[in-house]
Amino acid sequence: MKEYDEFVPDVHFELIPIKRLVSNQDYQRSLSVQHVKKTAENFDLYQINPVKVSRRNGINYVFNGQHTIEVVALVSGSRDTPVWCMVYDDMDYKVEADVFANQQRFVKGLAPYEIFMANIEAENETQMAIKSLVESYDLKISKTKAPGMICAVSSLECIYKKYGFHVLDRSIRLCVGAWEGEAGSLSSGILKGIAILIAAFGDTLRDDVFKEKVGAYSSREISRLAKERKAGSMGFAEAMMIAYNRKVKKGLSWVKLYSGKKALPPDIEADMENEDEEEYSQEV
Repeated sequence: MKEYDEFVPDVHFELIPIKRLVSNQDYQRSLSVQHVKKTAENFDLYQINPVKVSRRNGINYVFNGQHTIEVVALVSGSRDTPVWCMVYDDMDYKVEADVFANQQRFVKGLAPYEIFMANIEAENETQMAIKSLVESYDLKISKTKAPGMICAVSSLECIYKKYGFHVLDRSIRLCVGAWEGEAGSLSSGILKGIAILIAAFGDTLRDDVFKEKVGAYSSREISRLAKERKAGSMGFAEAMMIAYNRKVKKGLSWVKLYSGKKALPPDIEADMENEDEEEYSQEV
């Protein structure tokens, strides 16, 4: 084994009570109380990683895992709770700081598609429901953009969690009805923009009108107008609402779209003053 020693870290594992761990070194980031609370609410014993500890002068300095120990302490209700620690006895302070700064430098994070498919393998309820729904429209979850393929898995999950199954179902139905699975239409912005409209207007938003009026514009035109209007999914909601309201005396209400929002764009405020009296005819 000597020929492989240079590839094996000189460490040992110990169960150490949290109260005997120190994690306030200057090189560390500030503790996020919000992150600790959120993780504790979704606590999973199998997700706990060993805490990396540098033992200097008999003190156990944590250089990777400060949030882990706080989550365990919160969930268990005691700082006497032990955690598995990967203990290094040969580090000095500068080495700790260097390892902390560079430990994530060459780590390849999981893509949303990879996480989604892992959840499918685990048969987790949310992802299984989303996959089944997508396939019911003859679409597929994919990591590459193509007709009939949805890459925006994070957006599907976001809509499902924020608005529920039925809003996601209708969002996909309206998208397919308007653009028949065209690759550009199955984007995050369009799907989330449709969901915003459904959540704001419910049954007032008519499926047949959406298909006819919004579908009269290509997904590229909708995307272009969305970028001109506002960043993010709200820009797509505005763009599709403009298309939906075109050449009608009383279309969907801008007030209702922005219900609960702190401020409205000046151009929308002007539209609101006249929307019950004038024909909204802005060109896309």
